[in-house]
Amino acid sequence: MGARVSSISSGVDGLDTILRGGLVTGRLYLIQGQPGTGKTLLGMHFLEKGLENDETVLFIHGEESHEEILANGEALGIDIADAEFLDLGPDSDFFVEDYSYDLVNPSDIERDRYTQDIHEAIREIDPDRVVVDPITQLRYVEANDHQFRKRILAFMRFLKQREVTVIATATSSPKQEYDTEVRSLSDGIVRVTRGNGGRRIQAEKHRALGQMEGDHGMEIRGDGIEIFPKLVPEQYDHPFDPDQLRFGIDELDELIGGGFDEQTVTFISGPSGTGKTSMATQLLCQAAENDLRSAVYLFEENHQTYEYRSESIDMPITSLRDDGMVDVTEVEPLAISAEEFAHMVKQQVSQQETDIVLIDGIDGYTITIQGDKNELLRELLTLTRYLKSRGVTVVITNEISEITGISRATSGNISYVADNLMFLSYVEMDGSLQKVVGVLKKRTGGFERSLREFSITSNGIRVGEPLTGLYGILQGSPRASEPSDQFQRE
Repeated sequence: MGARVSSISSGVDGLDTILRGGLVTGRLYLIQGQPGTGKTLLGMHFLEKGLENDETVLFIHGEESHEEILANGEALGIDIADAEFLDLGPDSDFFVEDYSYDLVNPSDIERDRYTQDIHEAIREIDPDRVVVDPITQLRYVEANDHQFRKRILAFMRFLKQREVTVIATATSSPKQEYDTEVRSLSDGIVRVTRGNGGRRIQAEKHRALGQMEGDHGMEIRGDGIEIFPKLVPEQYDHPFDPDQLRFGIDELDELIGGGFDEQTVTFISGPSGTGKTSMATQLLCQAAENDLRSAVYLFEENHQTYEYRSESIDMPITSLRDDGMVDVTEVEPLAISAEEFAHMVKQQVSQQETDIVLIDGIDGYTITIQGDKNELLRELLTLTRYLKSRGVTVVITNEISEITGISRATSGNISYVADNLMFLSYVEMDGSLQKVVGVLKKRTGGFERSLREFSITSNGIRVGEPLTGLYGILQGSPRASEPSDQFQRE
């Protein structure tokens, strides 16, 4: 049986999760990325956590000054003023006095100075945590990659003997071949990136503890760095013995076979303006009468408009919000990642004991999927599986492009996620556009196979009797059915 390793926090909860418990004590970790991606800030969080634990910490820096580091941290609420600092960079006198080395190799002098300064600082301060920002500055004073590797290896052994945990930063560059030297000697490698899809972070390597695979969401906000690991469905022994959710409208409940089961995923699809959000809100209002709490996530409108529209059709969403039965949250899809949204929903469900989650606008949710849109199905499936495992019912509204008729159940071929599929559509009847509602799928029970006309009025949703004697409704142009010969003979 292998020796048990001890770990410490990185100072960022999400990174600890990705690294499966934090950093292994006495190891060297490399944080790699382009300028401006947050490498130094991660190191500062690491040191701040050490100070909170009454540890001794050392910041070895060579590009930014002591004052700049403190100011940058203070702007983001990171306080490392009590840390020890070792500045390996040249001061202003180097430029003013034009120092030069005429009789010896300048790298020899710089290397000796670096080595001596670091050695003395480690021995005198005896730190528990060290940040070297950047570690590549040590390469500039070595004659070649072989010497650099030997220097780094000796440096690591020196620190490990003293049980020091180290975070080193390095700027990514395909032209710097010695990057591979640092990477191979590191016990853990974390890569940070920034692109059109936002900031991302990935643990590429972590000896002893392993890491969560894939890249994860990351943001730099007013209180520093936040990291949002990809959601992983957890296993819960939540029994599946659901009650049924009803709309509270007899004709509509008959259409859906008495109700949709709890702990399922229901898609309400249709073109713009058919009433998808209103239909979903009616379900939540009826659920509140049975003491079921709901969370609404609005991707396409603000909460004032949503509440005004709901109240105007006799759905008391404002009073339900005030009573704590419905929580309404606006989501700006361009401002957060899919991982951050999943984190938001997870917190809501666990802290507020939410029974139903409404995602209003799957197109908005799609925008939060950074990078490849083919990720949508996987991200959505993971989120809905997690919610179902917690006994939560999920309702999702989905806009499809067809104005009349219906050629597909959902946009983006995501109907696989749904347990129940309700669709709304326009049809042309007697020269005017009318709305119809129907059900295409109900995984756990039967439903009415006909369509019903409906309207949304100031008194709520009104649903008619099943439409009979017509065909072509799904094409958007219903026509009267021809009677069969049998009926003509009768």
